[in-house]
Amino acid sequence: MLALSGCSGKEEAATQEGEGGTGVVTNPPGQLPITNEKTTVKILVRGNSTVEDFATNEFTKWLEQKTNVHIDWEVAPEKSATEKLNLVLSSGDYPDVIMGFGVSPTQMMIYGTQGVFLKLNDMIDKYGVEMKKMFDASPFYKDLITAPDGNIYALPQVNECYHCMYHQRMWIHKPWLDKLGLRMPTTTDEFYEVLKAFKTRDPNGNGKPDEIALSGSVQASSSHLFSPSMIDSFLMNAFVYDHGDKKLYLENGKVTVPYNKPEWKEGLKYLRKLYAEGLIDPQALTQDNDQLKKLGENPDTVILGASSGHNMGSVATLGGKSGRWLTYVAVPPLKGPNGFQNAAYHPYVVGNGQYIITNKAKNPEVAFRLADFLFNSPETTLRWYAGREGVEWKYADKSEIGINGKPAIWKQLTPWGGVQNVNWSQTGPGYRSNDFRLGEVQNPDQPLEVILYNETKQKMEPYQMPMDNVMPPVFFTADQAAELADLEKTILDHVKEMMARFVTGDADIDKTWDSYVKNLDNMNLKRYLDIYQQAYDTKFKKK
Repeated sequence: MLALSGCSGKEEAATQEGEGGTGVVTNPPGQLPITNEKTTVKILVRGNSTVEDFATNEFTKWLEQKTNVHIDWEVAPEKSATEKLNLVLSSGDYPDVIMGFGVSPTQMMIYGTQGVFLKLNDMIDKYGVEMKKMFDASPFYKDLITAPDGNIYALPQVNECYHCMYHQRMWIHKPWLDKLGLRMPTTTDEFYEVLKAFKTRDPNGNGKPDEIALSGSVQASSSHLFSPSMIDSFLMNAFVYDHGDKKLYLENGKVTVPYNKPEWKEGLKYLRKLYAEGLIDPQALTQDNDQLKKLGENPDTVILGASSGHNMGSVATLGGKSGRWLTYVAVPPLKGPNGFQNAAYHPYVVGNGQYIITNKAKNPEVAFRLADFLFNSPETTLRWYAGREGVEWKYADKSEIGINGKPAIWKQLTPWGGVQNVNWSQTGPGYRSNDFRLGEVQNPDQPLEVILYNETKQKMEPYQMPMDNVMPPVFFTADQAAELADLEKTILDHVKEMMARFVTGDADIDKTWDSYVKNLDNMNLKRYLDIYQQAYDTKFKKK
């Protein structure tokens, strides 16, 4: 079929039909180049500090060669990208395409219903060769990027990072377990006994009471209001669903939160017990990620027994000279006193709002088909992500094994990351499936991905949070978003403040619990949940 389409030439060529089209002639969907005549698309892109120059980038050159589409770049400075986007949207002077900003669902709804952002449904049906493959493999991705009005206003970046879906982990220093003759803890009671042994039995052997049994960090990443390194992130999942971030989850189709429930109170009492006995580092309630890592990399001897975090890099420098990061292993989800045992699960790996075509696009079909080609895997994806074939990557030999233990697909030839000009450094739309990511050849010199895969597969996945309980991404109207912003900050700030007070003993859990819950009610927690419920029902409730 590819050979036939390649021979069809201009006989099967189609004329540009989209809104604002200039009559540019395009080849049939799936056939390259997209246009026989070089065509320009103007793209406003969010700057990326690791990309030297999008205009001279090797992937840009390759993309233009394959598609015959020239990109006229306007790069928004990374630090002020949001301000730049808002300025452009308010000016009415739009580029053909807005890329890499992660435009919010609320903005999509506002500018989509106004006609500023084009509806992409028909283009996907007519020209979405690569996107349809992704939707066939994972149908729910199409549902997630579809607004409640049934329209798709933006294309996503999908990154199926297997171990990232279970990022609320606990890491423990295994040599201390071995030295003290302790088994890996499986319950909250066993974890308490292990921490107590770490604190009192001198596992580092220096004769000093300098061991820190358990620590953490309160610094949130750009995508999490609650850091995966916070002390509750892993431990509370032995009592109730603590889904990190905004802590929302579903209970029989109803949006709810854990932090006003009796199970949360019991979890707080457990944390209070650990703190009162000196098993939780007081700094865990105030320190940032760098301070936590300094504990893990204490220069003379190991002093940190355990910490919650996404990976071992939370507690020690990945690839560091000390090699200490390799001595921390994952703790399986602990079973609580009531038998609850849960690995928080984050399956919605869709970064929406990555590629938007505006109503000023001169050739919207060309702009769409350029984006569709970015979903082509593996070659386009590898060039977009890694760089040049034979230089930064190559296809795997038949004998080579992937991260998941299956026959590999590709091999990284040079270290990924840092400032470069050979790829787009994960900017814009694209699709990296689990098969693609886990199909990278195992590298014994860089074992992190293999370790994370195995730890996740063996310890986390068996206790995965049921999908029916996972809150999916939802769209909000402008009014809902504005009301939600104030409510969310007030409520979550109160939850974090009171968690610290309860754990340290500054507030008595039994005596203060009722007033704490009442304060949440006074902060209009009910309205907060109602807004999420309305958005969820609008998007997902079956009629």
